[in-house]
Amino acid sequence: MNRSAGHPRRWQILNILCLSLVLIGLDTLILNLALPSIQTDLDATSSQLQWTVDSYALAFGGLLLMAGGLSDRFGRKRLLSIGLAAFALTSLGAAFATSAEMLITFRTLMGISAALMMPATLAIIKDVFPPEEQGKAIGIWSGAAAVGVPLGPLVSGLLLEHFWWGSMFLINVPLAAIALIGGAKLIPESKAEGHPGLDLGGALLSVAGLVAIVYGLVEAPHNGWDDIVTLGSLFLGVALMVAFVLWERRTAHPMLDVGLFLNARYGGGALAIACTSFGLYSGLYLLTQYLQSVLELDPLGAGLRMLAIGTMMIGAPLSAKLVERTGLKATVVLGLLLCAAGLGALAGLQVDDEAQALIGLAVFGLGMGLALPAAVDAILVVSAARQAGAGSAVADVGMQVGGALGIAISGSVITTVYRDDLPQAATLPGEAGDAVRESLAGASAVAQQMGGSAGQRVLDAAQHSFVGGFATTLLIAVGVTVAGAVAAAIVLPRARVAKDDDGTAQAEVAPSTSADTPATS
Repeated sequence: MNRSAGHPRRWQILNILCLSLVLIGLDTLILNLALPSIQTDLDATSSQLQWTVDSYALAFGGLLLMAGGLSDRFGRKRLLSIGLAAFALTSLGAAFATSAEMLITFRTLMGISAALMMPATLAIIKDVFPPEEQGKAIGIWSGAAAVGVPLGPLVSGLLLEHFWWGSMFLINVPLAAIALIGGAKLIPESKAEGHPGLDLGGALLSVAGLVAIVYGLVEAPHNGWDDIVTLGSLFLGVALMVAFVLWERRTAHPMLDVGLFLNARYGGGALAIACTSFGLYSGLYLLTQYLQSVLELDPLGAGLRMLAIGTMMIGAPLSAKLVERTGLKATVVLGLLLCAAGLGALAGLQVDDEAQALIGLAVFGLGMGLALPAAVDAILVVSAARQAGAGSAVADVGMQVGGALGIAISGSVITTVYRDDLPQAATLPGEAGDAVRESLAGASAVAQQMGGSAGQRVLDAAQHSFVGGFATTLLIAVGVTVAGAVAAAIVLPRARVAKDDDGTAQAEVAPSTSADTPATS
């Protein structure tokens, strides 16, 4: 294939890749609205509910680097096909899970399947599109991610109106089949010739380190932040990640060239992606609970309101144009600041504040749509074509690890604050008191059973405690996002640099200050 001209059917191929991406994004948040139903049907604890969400994101993010290396070694089309088939099968298992542990297991397997798919999508884009079209293609790729995020809660809301919670996983089967058949017919195989081999040691260290860190964060509210298990998990996770960096610097064939993070575009892009994803998952994980348990909306009503974040679909196509006009740095910083503003609006929510929730979601979505494509493109242009899978995986890792940490920290903080702020009116004896202290959903169930003014007092007290914790948690997300914007302003260069297959500078696109086309040199 002539790389300068691109694959003749590249736009049809992009459609298949975007469908695969929508499938992955759909399942990232599709479970959130069903958490109250799952808690009731499977008798799940608050910690287990968090793990049903976190297990997918953690397995996804933890295995992405290894999956990127596998795609470079064995073929990107092959890994995408295996991932699609496995995703469909594990979705069937999740749909018919009969216990919280079983659901968590299948969600983990779904995350592994998604990890096989995700790096291949970006690597194939780099293979079939010429350099001058890659920015536009990545913008469309990001738009597909934007479609998947709000579609998840909407689809789950529609299905929960008529079916049981497991039905939301069955939607994956026909979508995966369509992508699998279309990919078999359209996508050309590509892989790195003379690949040196797989870095299994690095893969194991990265997965173990991330699992230990998130486990410590998720279990902290239940064990205590000063508990030996919490502190030991966090310490072990950090130590393993340090060992991962040292291993990658010394091994002959690293899974990830950690020295690339010293490149301003590579490291700055990964940081921007992680901060954006932290804010996204922190906000949406809690907002679904706010809409259902505080505003007392049904699942469909909550899902429809989540569509406000679909402004990402407006921001994503604009991102490449803004990079051309104002530069990489300005586009990413603007996007991150908009994300922070949206999260700030959400942090100010009161017990009955639907309009502000919609505004906050819309502003955040627009900012994410601007920041993500530019940051992803910054990473991709630094990665040589022979390492397209591994380079793509770095962008995906930033997104998934940032999201997993966002869910873990937001869930832990709000659980702690919620319990500490519960007033005397919500203090009940026995199992009822335990349910109220466990979660807002538990308090709602107890209040419904009690009925009358006593039940309403318990519900009002629990709702106000939740909203207070919601504000505290979202302010943390605001801080992370603002820190990302400041770091991007310092680290990221103004211009976008394209690289050829050997990793040497090929062209620099500077921001246009006149009507002239940006110069290349």
